[in-house]
Amino acid sequence: SILLGGLQFSNKGRRLNLAPKTSLLAALLFAVHPVHTECVAGIVGRADLLCALFFLLSFLGYCKAFRENKEGHNFSIFWVLVSVSLGAIAMLCKEQGITVLGLNAVFDALVINKLNVLELIQKLLHKGKSLENAGLLRKGLLFRITLLMSGGASILYIRWRIMGTGPPAFTEVDNPASFADSLFVRAINYNYYYSLNAWLLLCPWWLCFDWSMGCIPLIKSVSDWRIIALAALWFCLIGLICQALCSEDSHRRRILTLGLGFLIIPFLPASNLFFRVGFVIAERVIYLPSIGYCVLFTYGFSLLSKQAKKKKILAVAVLGILLINVIRCALRSSQWRSEEQLFRSALSVCPLNAKVHYNVGKNLADKGNQSAAIKYYREAVRLNPKYVHAMNNLGNILKERNELQEAEELLSLAVQIQPDFAAAWMNLGIVQNSLRRFEEAEQSYWTAIKHRKKYPDCYYNLGRLYADLNRHIDALNAWRNATVLKPEHSLAWNNMIILLDNTGNLAQAEAVGREALELIPNDHSLMFSLANVLGKSQKYKESEALFLKAIKANPNAASYHGNLAVLYHRWGNLDLAKKHYEVSLKLDPVAPGTKENYSLLKRKLEQLQKKG
Repeated sequence: SILLGGLQFSNKGRRLNLAPKTSLLAALLFAVHPVHTECVAGIVGRADLLCALFFLLSFLGYCKAFRENKEGHNFSIFWVLVSVSLGAIAMLCKEQGITVLGLNAVFDALVINKLNVLELIQKLLHKGKSLENAGLLRKGLLFRITLLMSGGASILYIRWRIMGTGPPAFTEVDNPASFADSLFVRAINYNYYYSLNAWLLLCPWWLCFDWSMGCIPLIKSVSDWRIIALAALWFCLIGLICQALCSEDSHRRRILTLGLGFLIIPFLPASNLFFRVGFVIAERVIYLPSIGYCVLFTYGFSLLSKQAKKKKILAVAVLGILLINVIRCALRSSQWRSEEQLFRSALSVCPLNAKVHYNVGKNLADKGNQSAAIKYYREAVRLNPKYVHAMNNLGNILKERNELQEAEELLSLAVQIQPDFAAAWMNLGIVQNSLRRFEEAEQSYWTAIKHRKKYPDCYYNLGRLYADLNRHIDALNAWRNATVLKPEHSLAWNNMIILLDNTGNLAQAEAVGREALELIPNDHSLMFSLANVLGKSQKYKESEALFLKAIKANPNAASYHGNLAVLYHRWGNLDLAKKHYEVSLKLDPVAPGTKENYSLLKRKLEQLQKKG
């Protein structure tokens, strides 16, 4: 209502809402705009929502500085400082929050001081005209703007001290235009991105969780038909700016200027004008600028309704737009309910985006559908031949499917493109180990550890390599490193127990098993391994208790029943041994060791019967 109706007060000092219907329509349009779905549905969108909250509170706080005196001659420094503080909180939520201070300055000049920008420029250019005559010193405007600028500079300095001076490191796939050598290519593509952002506000039908990695091919020449979008954008913007500056109607000048201010100023940090950003388009950064769009749209509708003869048709059209936005919001929200729906919805919007194909493939792989995942991973690599994460995941699946040659080629290429990619080095080591190229595998594992010092899974795989080479001490050391870095690493603990057991170090195996169970008390595989060690040490009662506990946790493990049967066999509890042999064979009829032991037990039982 302040943007559309102005800041005016009653005799009692209460703020008047001079545009109730228009304000309501603008608020409704903002509430149901589908481009907001990412901020609302995605948990990471909290940053944008909190930033918007404090951004608007800062603006309203600045308005409150003039609440007591509608003439604006007096103002509250306290509320100006409150506004600056709320702007600082908005910036701590998200960097674009600091732009509210610039917006407050524009509001102060145009609404409080009712400056005519075109007239001001003419006066400043005319010799002999002072700043006071131009209106800059009247009503304390210059003082308030100095307060806003000082506050903004202080906030930026504090942010610089906290965060440091180094900008985040972005890659070419994040924002290809910013890496273009030609200034022309950069400028033309930045402007094209602006036009796409404007189109998302006008027609938010094509929404995507990620617009990078080839989603929007670069414009490299003026013959590209997409230049039309740039021309359309600037035609509309220049038209609105001319109206905002040159219109004789002060009411129109104020609304258009503030609408454009809300549209453009919060978007400036994402514009690539001051620094490189890590995205091509991000729907979340349009959350605040959409306020300006809603104001401009609503004002345009109010102008049309004043001139239109058939106002009902216009009202129906606006209600139709609101209803379509509601439906689109509902559809988009349903897509955000699961990863699969969200990623698949992006395929139709950005079929050239390698990251979209990668995410669909990863989702399928997580669900166990490896064949379908391979197809999407291959497409991701085809679209972006340097996509090392897609190569790594594809190589992993091919490794599991025993297609080792292609897996090695992919992983070798991944580490060649990104030499510090620790996960790819580890996976390459696993493939080389499977190909029995042990020295190369060992080298790959150590390279992975060099690039990621705390890498328990790599130490675990290195231990397996050493175990295969009968380097038992090295294997134990590697597994011990894995458990130090990740105390709940069950596989590393298990392998240590089994290796010590197999090499006859029963006392040490028992000590390691007890240590492991203290850290992971509910791991049935550790119970099973320690039970085997205790059985060999003739600690039958303890061993039996652990076997039974392991079976209770995992009753369908044939080996658990089979080894418990062996324990009872040794212990002399032949009936219980027979029972668990039978359960084991029922779960796994082809288990050779169990069948032999069961045959021996049956012969022994027959002999005992004959003696009886």
